[in-house]
Amino acid sequence: MCAACGIPTHISEPEATAPAAELAAPSGAAPPPANTSRRFAALRNRDCRPYLLGSMLAMMADNIEHVITYWVLWQTFHSPVLTGFQVISHWVPFLLLSMWFGSLADRYDCRRVIQVAQVVFMGVSAAWGILFLTGSLHMWEACVLLVLHGLAGSLWGPGEQLMLHDFVGPSELPSAVRLNATFRSLGVLFGPVIGSALLLGLGPTAGIFANIAFYLPLTFFLFRTKFTGHTRDRHSRPRVGAIESLRVLREVGSNPTLVSMIILAGLGSFFVGSSMQSSMPIFAHDLGAGAVGTAYGVLLFANGAGGVIGGIVLEATGWVRPHVAAAVLSTALYGVTSILFALTTSYPLALALLLIGGVANLASMSIGQTVVQLLAPAADRGRVLGVYGMSANGLRAGSGFTVGILGAAIGVRTSLAYSATALCLGTAAAGLHALRGARATGGSGTVRADRRETAPGP
Repeated sequence: MCAACGIPTHISEPEATAPAAELAAPSGAAPPPANTSRRFAALRNRDCRPYLLGSMLAMMADNIEHVITYWVLWQTFHSPVLTGFQVISHWVPFLLLSMWFGSLADRYDCRRVIQVAQVVFMGVSAAWGILFLTGSLHMWEACVLLVLHGLAGSLWGPGEQLMLHDFVGPSELPSAVRLNATFRSLGVLFGPVIGSALLLGLGPTAGIFANIAFYLPLTFFLFRTKFTGHTRDRHSRPRVGAIESLRVLREVGSNPTLVSMIILAGLGSFFVGSSMQSSMPIFAHDLGAGAVGTAYGVLLFANGAGGVIGGIVLEATGWVRPHVAAAVLSTALYGVTSILFALTTSYPLALALLLIGGVANLASMSIGQTVVQLLAPAADRGRVLGVYGMSANGLRAGSGFTVGILGAAIGVRTSLAYSATALCLGTAAAGLHALRGARATGGSGTVRADRRETAPGP
């Protein structure tokens, strides 16, 4: 049993000691330099590099589909209810099914799990294209396709993270998670740009068919790689079932650090989440910087560029290590920048706050995922990541209530300020919980990886 986290399946392993020990190092303590991960280590890995590029293209395709289909749905139905359902259908599958999909990733070849998700994405795009081409789109058909798209995204998540761990191992996992988040941010940043170009240049029907091609590189690469998400494992595959899931939930609940990371992810998703992006036209209008359309586009770009810039800078400098304290501080910074963005009337300051907030949000997310991966028992890593995904992604549906519905009553700027304040308070509480848990279990907080995990064979 690990003396720090209390999880019975955590057993000391020399290979993983150094990277895991960094998790609990005091915020002012320097980590051991001998085992410092190389800069851009995941990009130096010949198997991980094409995987990151393929994931970026698939994420870009995801966002291209949003741009084209949301525009067509509004032009066809002019339904605010359907607009709300677009958000719900995208995130609720993460909330309800992430843990079960994580158990599939634990049990089966993650390459095939991800490929199934990609095939569903492509099938949904093809179905949209056929309905656009024949002019036979009905609202119920749109709802079904929106739900299928959300299911594909939630199925993709746990397997994606297990593949990262399999490619690089514990020592370079922080680099892989951070760069994966950066490449996904690139997909989110350029997806709307490419989607708008396809919509204007080819039209919605040809554009949505062309979008299928962006899913193919990742799908084909997974036929070529030998990594399955489990090549480092030396344990029996767990069964897929409710009893196993309940056992994992109990183990997660007994680990204060895991609980704190999951809570931090959920706080950011629930109180801010995707609502800032959807509310950006309102902020662009209120800030009054020239043409509203231009102001809106620049604000959106700054919101996405912060994550990309942050990922590159953090990876190049190594300033932020995967410590619990770093996750707490970066989440708090994200909350503070959101408060100031909601209150400022200065357009340049708003752009700067969005960039800083993007850096902080990416740091918080990548650190949280890294800590969760290193703490999770090898046999249950997919399920634990599923629990994390329920919080980090599933609770994004709640931001429509905390900012959107509350904003209808008191104004979006005020509601965002209140929601971000709640995020800061919740972050402080989660940080105290992690600190007290570490003290109660021995003080050092050192985490060891499961010994049933070794380097992959040739």
